[in-house]
Amino acid sequence: MKGPIETERLLLREFLLTDDIALFELESNPNVHHFVGKKPITHIDQSRAYIGFLHKQYADFGTGRWAVILKETGEFIGWSGIKFITNEINNHKDFYEIGYRFIERHWGKGYATEAGKAFIDHAFNVMKVDAVYAYADPGNENSRKILEKLGLQYVNAFEYEEELEVWYEMKNPNL
Repeated sequence: MKGPIETERLLLREFLLTDDIALFELESNPNVHHFVGKKPITHIDQSRAYIGFLHKQYADFGTGRWAVILKETGEFIGWSGIKFITNEINNHKDFYEIGYRFIERHWGKGYATEAGKAFIDHAFNVMKVDAVYAYADPGNENSRKILEKLGLQYVNAFEYEEELEVWYEMKNPNL
């Protein structure tokens, strides 16, 4: 297993099979899914399958979404990380995307920004990627603010899977 990455308040690590219950709490909440397809999961087996999918991504691409753990309590509070996207989105294919999702009671505490900064640093300085991209629902103002705090710049609006999305990107300043 790679990592972990530590920030002031967070431990960022690859998912473990034992994260299934906490992941289910996150992914079954309709409020968490309001801006991401409105399809919360309904059974613990779906969170287990997702962890299996993540382990395959780690093996295939050396990266993926990681669990975010609150150092003070050891509690799983969400996920974040750099995912390698192989399908085409907004005329981009085979690119690195930053993403995050947190259990609702942990919203508004700066965790997404804190984890995101660590993953941007990891992407540019350890993985040596050329750029990091992200997309969001245009109405998801909180997520858009986080992307901007991380240094990503708005590029354009586009349609993806019959939904309007906004595209952000950040080039590696070290290249």
